Amino acid sequence: MAQVLEFRLPDLGEGLTEAEVVRWLVEVGDVVAIDQPVVEVETAKAMVEVPCPYAGVVTARFGEEGTELPVGAPLLTVAVGEQDAGAAGDAGDATEGSGNVLVGYGTGAPPARRRRVRPAPMASGSRGASGAVEAAAPVAAAAPAANGSARTAGVPAAAHAIAVAERPADGPVPVISPLVRRLARENGVDLRQLSGSGPEGLILRADVEDVLRADAARGRGVGAPAAPAAGPAQASGSRVPLKGVRGAVADKLSRSRREIPDATCWVDADATELMRARAAMNAAGGQKISLLALLARICTAALARHPELNSRVDMEAREIVRLDAVHLGFAAQTERGLVVPVVRDAHTRDAESLTAEFARLTEAARAGTLTPAELTGGTFTLNNYGVFGVDGSTPIINHPEAAMLGVGRIVPKPWVHEGELAVRQVVQLSLTFDHRVCDGGTAGGFLRYVADCVEQPAVLLRTL
Repeated sequence: MAQVLEFRLPDLGEGLTEAEVVRWLVEVGDVVAIDQPVVEVETAKAMVEVPCPYAGVVTARFGEEGTELPVGAPLLTVAVGEQDAGAAGDAGDATEGSGNVLVGYGTGAPPARRRRVRPAPMASGSRGASGAVEAAAPVAAAAPAANGSARTAGVPAAAHAIAVAERPADGPVPVISPLVRRLARENGVDLRQLSGSGPEGLILRADVEDVLRADAARGRGVGAPAAPAAGPAQASGSRVPLKGVRGAVADKLSRSRREIPDATCWVDADATELMRARAAMNAAGGQKISLLALLARICTAALARHPELNSRVDMEAREIVRLDAVHLGFAAQTERGLVVPVVRDAHTRDAESLTAEFARLTEAARAGTLTPAELTGGTFTLNNYGVFGVDGSTPIINHPEAAMLGVGRIVPKPWVHEGELAVRQVVQLSLTFDHRVCDGGTAGGFLRYVADCVEQPAVLLRTL
């Protein structure tokens, strides 16, 4: 006899409380093996393939593509137990599960051959005595409840409880997704008036959006009262949910502004010699050295002289925690938004190693495959906003770090060089720092050392 197990959205990393379903990798009726990826989700930090800890037949999925689910919400149900010969391969004891939640950690069992299991025809009101799908049904077709409504077929008890959590006076509304309820509430849609297109009338996000589109074509919002006879005109516009990467950035920057008393200082520097030094390095053969790698090398040398800026503040203990290692974050713009990958132990790397690591992390950021570990734990951030064609900025500190170095574009400008006016490659450098960890003298000393290294790269030889 098959047993139906419910797999819930696992905790995918530090501080992550929800994830958005991007793409389902299995269908209802597919056979899955232990640790086989079943869904691709997007968290606030990265795209993640979620493996199922059970082997068996998928009997239900929860959450359409584009739906945001909280950690702990049902993802799918799997019927485990007796199956057709060879259905699950050598996946092992399916009822035990691997307990793993991330791809790359697991039993290493080979993935099962995916196939669709179709139910045999059944007479009305009866269940077949055999067949994987009949045995795997998560909830039997129940008799009408006391209130006269039947439980949604194919929905396990836990999910059904969520569906009827907001119970109107005249019966339960067949809605599982909190996102669907919120979308309807914010737009004045009465869910009791909708006929769902999902199994057994389950109301899906598409059903609510269809109503909104139809109402927009008629010229007014669902549930909106008639326009008042007089009053100020209301500006129209659209709403963009603060979720995923955008939501994480909003939360982090808001916290930084609330908690950190920051200050910014800046200086213009002549980067002509730094550009010549890089050109000479690359002309010598071997791996090409990136400008970002040279700036990172300058940063780590400056932090060795001014360790106050490689720290964080513990307000509960009322202590400044100075950190031994420099884990250097750098801002990377992607299609999903701004992310800050972290180069571990940047202070131990030379220019070639830094160049290679920056390239690897940037590619992973653009592909959306950065792991939570590659996006957390930074101690200092380097922000090259010059790539956007701007000269200066006052960046917000990446909480809980204590400082961020900003680098503007390098452009030809008139400059007094050796007592004469000349055209030189000039860059603006800015340092935003937590005023709790140091005063302006320390911040100014750090920034001045960085500028000196930019203007005279030979200064770095003292710390190599």
